[in-house]
Amino acid sequence: MAMIENNPWIPVEPTIKQTNFLALTDREAMYGGQAGGGKSIAILIGGLMYVDVPRYAALILRRTYTDLAMPEAIMDVSHTWLEGTEAKWKEITKTWTFPSGARLTFGFLDTDRHKYRYQSTEFQYIGFDELTQFEESDYTYLFSRLRRKKNMGNVPLRMRAASNPGGIGHEWVRSRFIDGDKAFIPASMSDNPHLDIEEYEISLDELDPLTRRQLKYGDWDASQSGGLFQKHWFPLIDQSPDCSRLVRYWDFASTKPSKRNKDPDWTVGLLLGIKDKTYFICDIVRFRGTPAEVEERVKDTALRDGRRVPVWIEREPGSSGKIVTDNFVRSILPGYQVYGNPNTGSKSDRAKPVSGQAQIGNVHIVRGPWIVDFLNEVEAFPKGSHDDQVDALSGAFSKILSGGLKVH
Repeated sequence: MAMIENNPWIPVEPTIKQTNFLALTDREAMYGGQAGGGKSIAILIGGLMYVDVPRYAALILRRTYTDLAMPEAIMDVSHTWLEGTEAKWKEITKTWTFPSGARLTFGFLDTDRHKYRYQSTEFQYIGFDELTQFEESDYTYLFSRLRRKKNMGNVPLRMRAASNPGGIGHEWVRSRFIDGDKAFIPASMSDNPHLDIEEYEISLDELDPLTRRQLKYGDWDASQSGGLFQKHWFPLIDQSPDCSRLVRYWDFASTKPSKRNKDPDWTVGLLLGIKDKTYFICDIVRFRGTPAEVEERVKDTALRDGRRVPVWIEREPGSSGKIVTDNFVRSILPGYQVYGNPNTGSKSDRAKPVSGQAQIGNVHIVRGPWIVDFLNEVEAFPKGSHDDQVDALSGAFSKILSGGLKVH
């Protein structure tokens, strides 16, 4: 390609897949799939293709400034390529200016209002690195900045993106590029001759199953059917072993079915144990009831478990959550080890650590009347209608990992 060959600002030779992507004449196109396919490099090369044209302007975006500024990230690579050349860097605006007067700017959009900082500018190239980290409204708004003067010759208007599956924008990106009619060039690790694939695959194998499917295999369908758990990952056992540590974790939902809400959430108390680095789901209490009924069932369950088993309660934000926990400590379960655990992070993020252990067969479940409902819920998570048992499992797992609360 004439805009890349002998281009002094592009010190690398694109791979075959990158070349196919860069040669597209479509106004809108995306490159990606598996991790390690050379996505960011493709976006950077695309932005540099016309920097010898006066008044040419390119913009490359990441979701946050941290993403943009990390070592080996796209802006850092630009410095490796351009420092020591005639291109000049302006730190305040994060812009390279070339002898022709062309500009390449790096930006970020971590809030909805940040897209309006570009409302008085124009670009002939806009590149989104990791598109699934963006909202669709951010992406579509930037089309209003894609324009050129009449005397710019053959410089095309290009909206380009690169991404793996996953992230907050997974669904709309999938609909637009994978299932839709916009140009998409799939890329894999094998398309990148500069990557040590064997070592990178070892690193990707440490991820939770859903993220592994998305990054290692470029699976855009991974999130459609849940993906964090599969039923066959949980070996069934007839009896709980003598665990070295146990935790009962409660996720409350004090609501009964009604005409308005025929399928409300459940209150769930899950008993999780550990022995020899293997985890055991020993018991699950699952019911719907009034606040008074919840208090009674929690008390009965604690009596059955015994005082040596710590009781953790998922604590909702604000003063009401603290009041509920204090009530159990002072009035419902005096003399027991009762603790409140505030919500932090998304439900999916909280589930990923125990998902990783389940994937390697390290989470066993004792046979009981809870098995069918539990396995159906975890396999559907996070797409299913209920997630109470998953929340209880995630919470119990985090407390087991924290150690210190031993049975013996």
